[in-house]
Amino acid sequence: MKIRVESPIRQTPRVLQVRGLFDLPEAKTSAVEWDVELPLAERPWHVGLIVGPSGCGKSTLARHLWPDAPSPALAWPQDGAVVDAFPQGQSIKEVAALLTAVGFASPPAWLRPFHVLSTGQQFRATLARLLAEGLARPAETPLVYDEFTSVVDRTVAQLGSAALAKAVRQRGLRFVAVTCHEDVEPWLQPDWVYRPAEQAFAWRCLQRRPALRLRVFRCRASAWPLFAPHHYLSGRLSPGAVCFLATWGLQPVAFSAWLPFFGAGPPARREHRTVTLPDYQGVGIGAAVSATVAALWKALGYRATSTTTHPGLIRARLRSGQWRLTRAPSFSGRGDAIRHARTRLTAGFEYIGPPLPLRTAQALLDP
Repeated sequence: MKIRVESPIRQTPRVLQVRGLFDLPEAKTSAVEWDVELPLAERPWHVGLIVGPSGCGKSTLARHLWPDAPSPALAWPQDGAVVDAFPQGQSIKEVAALLTAVGFASPPAWLRPFHVLSTGQQFRATLARLLAEGLARPAETPLVYDEFTSVVDRTVAQLGSAALAKAVRQRGLRFVAVTCHEDVEPWLQPDWVYRPAEQAFAWRCLQRRPALRLRVFRCRASAWPLFAPHHYLSGRLSPGAVCFLATWGLQPVAFSAWLPFFGAGPPARREHRTVTLPDYQGVGIGAAVSATVAALWKALGYRATSTTTHPGLIRARLRSGQWRLTRAPSFSGRGDAIRHARTRLTAGFEYIGPPLPLRTAQALLDP
């Protein structure tokens, strides 16, 4: 396929001066051509990547291949909540699932206008809106995001790419990222990559995304204020909570607090608050930290239990082999129930995965 872009050249004094200085030929138009072969009909695919330096023709190519693709420059209500910008035909459960799937798992922020969100949150919200648009279109029509990740820092770009790719594949959609940033490729795990600057196309085999190596250790409750605004229920932390912090390099990324469980049966510990900071959501960090602390309690002879109302966490635990469902999503009517379990649909779980080595658990619990 040949693509030609042509624009007229106005003969102004400065144009004539530039021609003279650089010995440019006289021409009434400026034209650029690309000869493109993308064999996308050869194989089924879900995620594609067009990547290369500025000026190599990425955006032009994408516009010619998919002229009807929705633009990521979406309209948002000036004073309305983010959730109100999604198609009216979608239920709030579907909207919440889309926002959570792309790593925007902070319900308090869903109620704010788009323009007051952080840049990273705006990026994730835009991804969720694009997925909503894709679900309303034929599955073979791709979503195209030009300047993908250009306005966010590289941590948000990489983790957001991983969350997006997973959501696209789970929903059977097609998505094409157009970007100058090579660092998203191992996180996006595209099925194909095209580099216009080299006129090189390649199918890719899916691989594991880069590993996230976290350090988990016991911390003081003074670490909680950084995470409190992002908890989906409440910013309150019980004075008796045993707290743990997870860091990636030198950056705090997640927090988990646990309480004694008062009730019949063997001694137990109950999950109280687990929060991942917004920039690090969408790749399972919160679930991994929660399971690590639960494995600690199991090594020390405790049952580890959790009651949650967050739909994303419920789905993740139902798929996990590390947790057993003890109460299907419902309202609890017990007098000694956790308060939010009596007013919201919640699900109860018990950790059944492997325990940590005893010495490791003891070392982690030491303040």
